[in-house]
Amino acid sequence: MNTKLTLRVDKNIIHQAKAHAARRGKSVSQMFGEYVSSLESTKNKPELPPTTKSLLGVLKGTEVSEADYKKYLEEKHA
Repeated sequence: MNTKLTLRVDKNIIHQAKAHAARRGKSVSQMFGEYVSSLESTKNKPELPPTTKSLLGVLKGTEVSEADYKKYLEEKHA
């Protein structure tokens, strides 16, 4: 069941939200609903340990293949 919700937001944010929604082919209401739902799904995920959390994304943009990793392991244990 859909119910109307009124939010007070800065005009610039409204324009940004509408433009972003249009690019995605969705309404602002759909986008807001998806966002709130995503908050609930991440809420149930366990918190990562600090060391693991600090390593997230360190290899972003690099090209490390499975073959590279196997080669590294072979050299390490040779």
